[in-house]
Amino acid sequence: MNAPVPDASGTPVSDLLNFAGRRAVVTGGGQGLGKAVALRLAEAGADVLIGDIAGDLAETAAAEVAKRHGTTVIGTRMDVADAESVAAAGTLAAERFGGLDIWVNNAGVFPNIPALEMTADDWDRVFAVNARGVFLGATEAARRMEHGGAIVNVVSTAGFKGTAPGLAAYVSSKHAARGLTRQLAIEFAPKSIRVLGVAPSFVPTEGNMAAAAEAAAAMGATVDPAAIAEMMNTGLLGRIGVPDDIARVVLFCASDLAAIMTGSTLLADAGDTA
Repeated sequence: MNAPVPDASGTPVSDLLNFAGRRAVVTGGGQGLGKAVALRLAEAGADVLIGDIAGDLAETAAAEVAKRHGTTVIGTRMDVADAESVAAAGTLAAERFGGLDIWVNNAGVFPNIPALEMTADDWDRVFAVNARGVFLGATEAARRMEHGGAIVNVVSTAGFKGTAPGLAAYVSSKHAARGLTRQLAIEFAPKSIRVLGVAPSFVPTEGNMAAAAEAAAAMGATVDPAAIAEMMNTGLLGRIGVPDDIARVVLFCASDLAAIMTGSTLLADAGDTA
């Protein structure tokens, strides 16, 4: 076993949240939640690789994050369901930054297909990104974290319960991601690598809003984005979350504030799952 995770007792809070010298990868980081995570990691001082299936979005987001926070940020096309693509992103980050300390598995898909209309290929496509993608990202990260680190998997409240009709594959894949978080925490602990999950409820990102509009259209309805957001459960705190709400929880998980935590999935849902 590597050296135990350091005891941070007595360390100033400012140092616990100081990511200077740390190297991070964020998947699905071209927009929405992933981009918000990249912004917070860079603000805290980390160098960040933003991977996205849309390479142009990744590059644009990287330029914006670097301009705002001054750290080294690179964007690259990355297909989390493809082992070679994930390995290439890991190699790029290791070569440019000199190693890896943080990996955030954020990429996800959520097509709305009723179970009796879903084909095996539909099911496999969801699991390829939401479950296989988490496994590939986490194992790639663990192989490259020579001195320990943190892996954060963006799960969902759907990893704790069933949700709306049409999301059988999505809900099942998020249960898988939550279970994988628990198991990898056990397997990676000897390498001083912490593995945590963060489970948001609905957050109005570009992808989520498009998916909600698609689901409404499938039912023959036309709903504008503002109306979609208004229909979402506001939870106990009176509003739905925004991307930065979730990004701050991810930042906590990756930071030394959470040094004694591994295997847990933190609900970031305004009490929606209470």
